[in-house]
Amino acid sequence: MKDRITRGGRHVRLGVVLAAFVALIALAAPLQAAPAVAALQSSDAVRVWNLHAVNALINAPNATIPGAGQTPPVSELHLAMVQGAVYDAVNAIDGGHQPYLAGLPPASPSASPEAAVATAAHHVLVGLGIAPVPALPQVVRDRLDVLYADALAGIPDGAAKTGGIGAGAAAATAMLAARASDGRYVPFSFTVGTNAGEWRPTPTVNDPFAWVAKVEPFLLQSSSQFRTKGPHALTSGAYAKEYNEVKELGGPDTPDSRRTEEQTAVARFYTVNPVELFNRTFRVIAEDRALTLVEEARLFAMLNMAGADGLINCWDDKAFWSFWRPITAIHEGDNDGNPNTVGDSGWTPFIATPPYPDHSSGYNCVTSSMMHTAAAFFGEEKMVFSVVRIVPNVPNVTRVYERFTDVIDDTIDARVYQGIHFRAADVQAAGIGKDVAHWLDKRFFQPVS
Repeated sequence: MKDRITRGGRHVRLGVVLAAFVALIALAAPLQAAPAVAALQSSDAVRVWNLHAVNALINAPNATIPGAGQTPPVSELHLAMVQGAVYDAVNAIDGGHQPYLAGLPPASPSASPEAAVATAAHHVLVGLGIAPVPALPQVVRDRLDVLYADALAGIPDGAAKTGGIGAGAAAATAMLAARASDGRYVPFSFTVGTNAGEWRPTPTVNDPFAWVAKVEPFLLQSSSQFRTKGPHALTSGAYAKEYNEVKELGGPDTPDSRRTEEQTAVARFYTVNPVELFNRTFRVIAEDRALTLVEEARLFAMLNMAGADGLINCWDDKAFWSFWRPITAIHEGDNDGNPNTVGDSGWTPFIATPPYPDHSSGYNCVTSSMMHTAAAFFGEEKMVFSVVRIVPNVPNVTRVYERFTDVIDDTIDARVYQGIHFRAADVQAAGIGKDVAHWLDKRFFQPVS
């Protein structure tokens, strides 16, 4: 079995050992070099502001103040803006890689990267309310203002602090301007069909965020750049096989369910918001791997821009194929022209069906985009790490993985076991994510020679 499950598990973090090792080296280093090295190695500014951004955009687990409650695609678009601005601000100081947005002025190498991170993240978040994009709730913006003031108060006054604030403000202004007319919140709806194979909303609600399909990508040339092959033909044997799989394994959690205990565990684990889940996961990984502030800025920009473009391409794919969900398909199984699909008008899925078409799977688009991007960033596919499901008033559940792609294998299975996707929608969505990650890896965030 590729992973194990533990409940309420605790992590023994390699970062603690590495931090102690770095501290010993710093004692032996020349005194004038030690502060810069220590600050670069130990600063948690990127991780802290990634947490603040996630909490602001999403109703994150155990957050003191509820966030804006944005859906995964919407929150990922905005998080990509935040992390892209953070990256550009830090890179303006460090200068080691290509900027995401061209034309930003370089900052002094002595400018404070912590001030740059805090300013870029804060200014993008509080600046989101440019029509037609709604602002974050006032209570969230007030909380961000307090966090920003606290962050700046911890940085000594002087030219370094002023330079960092300037770099962050410039990056945030550029990002907000670049995304001001990118298609967010421009009205668009998925087409509702009536024939076999055509999507019908269940319940009768059309995704109010279908406009994600028409948003300008961050990295890709178009929102349809990685079009999938699409769902299997209704009369094919492949469709019948997938139909019967989800019908058998994706039903409610009853004593006569055909799922194994492990399959049910996988299905239940991946019901949480993937944007919150995986950003939290990579905050732990970044700390455990003792990444520098510069490296963390690049990592979280890559992860979230890939995730955003994976979801944009996915939502475009949903609009293009407009394929029905398993619940509709199984209710109409006797009317699809396939003798090997027996209908069941009383069938229900393990979890509620989302209000948008089946093909492709959004959860797998974002998961695959982020996991393949992580493999590219670290230069290795194998890495032991944990993913922790946190739900209020429920014991934490931890899954331990040895490869980034093992997570994708689980999320593909999970959406079938949950009864909300045919397997082709999951597998092909993972293909979108992989393509997005490879596109990013070859063209963006490249080192300056």
